[in-house]
Amino acid sequence: MIAGTQTDSDFAFAGVATPEAEATTAVRARARGPHPLGALAGLLGTWKGQGFNAIWRPHHPAGQQDRFLELNMTDETLVFTRINGPIPNRGLAMADIDMFGLTYMQQISEASTGAGLHIEPGIWARVPRTSDPSEPASVVRMASIPHGTVILAQGVAEVQPGEAPQIPDNNILPFFFGSPGPANNAFHSVAQTFSELQLSQATQFRFVAPGVTQKIVKNPNSVLQHALKASLQGTTMKSLTTLHVATSHSVIKAGGGSANTAFLTTSGSPPGGNARATQTEATFWIETIAGTGGQPDRHQLQYTQRVMLDFNGIHWPHVTVGTLLKQ
Repeated sequence: MIAGTQTDSDFAFAGVATPEAEATTAVRARARGPHPLGALAGLLGTWKGQGFNAIWRPHHPAGQQDRFLELNMTDETLVFTRINGPIPNRGLAMADIDMFGLTYMQQISEASTGAGLHIEPGIWARVPRTSDPSEPASVVRMASIPHGTVILAQGVAEVQPGEAPQIPDNNILPFFFGSPGPANNAFHSVAQTFSELQLSQATQFRFVAPGVTQKIVKNPNSVLQHALKASLQGTTMKSLTTLHVATSHSVIKAGGGSANTAFLTTSGSPPGGNARATQTEATFWIETIAGTGGQPDRHQLQYTQRVMLDFNGIHWPHVTVGTLLKQ
């Protein structure tokens, strides 16, 4: 369904401009270097692989139990298609800028049943350094989630030749409004309140897919760490590009954020709406792994993403990870 391109091959942005502006754009284009997508160029193509998804879903009626924990092993296809030509952004406080980008379509299914879990069309774009606002060169991800949420996450790209990524541990531990998020080592204490985290305890308010282990529930990024270790057996990482984006202002000081439909954001009792997505943070690692035995290099994409779902006065981390190979 998503094997083809998402934009017509002859589609290209071409804004109405004066001859002087066109000449300026031509000069900028010649100065950009070999690939206008920059670090995003490594995303182009079709990627397929596996991963893990953990989501705390609201449960109705809340008086019986306010949450249901779903734990899935996943199959995924992610397709990136280049947007032809520059994407013009008109300036007033400063001169016009051109962004360059690509569209993407993501599909994630439950590995054991094939049931669809997630579909996401969107755009990645490279933004040049700007003076007003004063921001460094950046990347931006614009995503649409059919459940009723759109996100605009901004961040930076970093290229590290010959280095393997240092993938940190993470967690899916809930925490109350107004409290700090718990550290990774707080798993056992938090699980005293949220017993769904303990797979040894039976509950009707949890789904556990085949292949999910207690180690994965405690640290979803362990799925990535294990896959990376297996990928590097007997070989080396030739190059690494890291893309880190967030809807908060932790990297880029202005803009960004998320928006939800009325159903998700409805206020009142219980507080926080039905399931409002409030923050998103994600890191993508584009990896080139040296081929062995006369085989070509392998191109691998790994990512970890954390979306904060808010309902009933609690922040519920929704974590998705994946390891994909370019086809």
